[in-house]
Amino acid sequence: MATPSPGYSMILRVQAPAGLTVTSELAVAAATAGAAVTALDIVESHAEHVVVDVSCNVSDASHRDEVRDALEAIEGVQVRKISDRTFLIHLGGKIEVTPRVSLRNRDDLSRAYTPGVARVCTAIAENPADARRLTIKRNTVAVVTDGTAVLGLGDIGPAAALPVMEGKAALFKAFGDVDAWPVCLDTKDTDEIVRIVKAMAPVYGGVNLEDIAAPRCFEIEARLREELDIPVFHDDQHGTAIVALAALYNALKVVDKRIEDIRIVVSGVGAAGHAIIQLLTANGAGDIVACSRNGAIHRGENYRDQHRQWIAQHTNEQGFSGSLKEAMVGADVFIGVSAPNLLDEADIAAMNDRAVVFAMANPDPEVDPGAAAEHAEVVATGRSDFPNQINNVLAFPGLFRGLLDAGATDITTEMLVAAARAIAGCVGDDELNASYIVPSVFDPAVAPAVAASVRASAEAVGAVAEPVAEAAHA
Repeated sequence: MATPSPGYSMILRVQAPAGLTVTSELAVAAATAGAAVTALDIVESHAEHVVVDVSCNVSDASHRDEVRDALEAIEGVQVRKISDRTFLIHLGGKIEVTPRVSLRNRDDLSRAYTPGVARVCTAIAENPADARRLTIKRNTVAVVTDGTAVLGLGDIGPAAALPVMEGKAALFKAFGDVDAWPVCLDTKDTDEIVRIVKAMAPVYGGVNLEDIAAPRCFEIEARLREELDIPVFHDDQHGTAIVALAALYNALKVVDKRIEDIRIVVSGVGAAGHAIIQLLTANGAGDIVACSRNGAIHRGENYRDQHRQWIAQHTNEQGFSGSLKEAMVGADVFIGVSAPNLLDEADIAAMNDRAVVFAMANPDPEVDPGAAAEHAEVVATGRSDFPNQINNVLAFPGLFRGLLDAGATDITTEMLVAAARAIAGCVGDDELNASYIVPSVFDPAVAPAVAASVRASAEAVGAVAEPVAEAAHA
């Protein structure tokens, strides 16, 4: 049975005969059925019976039913209702618009809206750069998707993608104090997506592309970066790459190796894999073998996909053409952004001593982390229930906080590297060890550190807008 997860958190409202041992009997029955019991609350107490809310985590819907049956197997017990806590927090959505100004009387209304607002509109018309200072543009990001590559669910459409985009917006606010808004587009046409995002760009200080299938995501990002004067960031590519690079900086410290000297195998040449390889090469990695489901990418093959062609031209100088398993022999680092269960313990054993394994496929990694840890010195995944979670939330809130604070017009490789170094730096040398190479996503130091580094990098390379004019009305 799979491990119980907070993603399947249930409240079972149970009616049971009154008695001193009733709560312990319910807890034992649920735990014996494999649930992780988190709370028991008596919500009603009567002479003959009590009503108890049993809160627990289960592994899936069928496991939930097994726990219900286990509780009802106790004499006199009836499960009245099951509430799914994940669905409960989604009722009505997870985000809202809250005014930043009070509207208590007619004077307030006259300044925030008509007639006073006309003066501000006129000022922006005369000097469009003032929009960054006098509107939500200075702190607002559009989270744009077409719903074609959502989590591990694939092409589920824009409406079904909305809960993920709401969650992303909530993370932006919680960790970076950035106001983000979901924009789920009912089209898969690249030209139309570009046109729509360009048309709505005046409202936003940045665009976060999310869960758009490859290879269209590459073209959409490239065209928007070329045609807009605000930063455009594809989190599935660059967010993953930033955090993976940050983790690698610290992992190499643990195993005492240099990026210039190691052999790296990357599994997965989609959006994330391509971006990771770009950042690795920008940081001096010279020996990289990238593998798709058909084996190693190499220069002897003519790839119609220009991004695979780029990988072929910039990696695998030895011309290796074998399988992923064959590529693992003698590797120092494995980075997986592909599919579950591609490797086994023997494949990790075939790597060099003091190996590093980043198996980031979600929810099931490329290799079982426990098996990998038998031979690799450092193991990381994309999951929260193992050490060293490589999670994009370490990157994007602080990154956009820095971009917005700088008034950035573009995102450069230098900024991505600055973000990675800032994340890595949040783990002190006295804390660093094989089970702690990246900070917690709840570490309050991470987002400010990333923001400061990104802002400094943006200003250093000159990728910022002209200073906003100080008009007489200010």
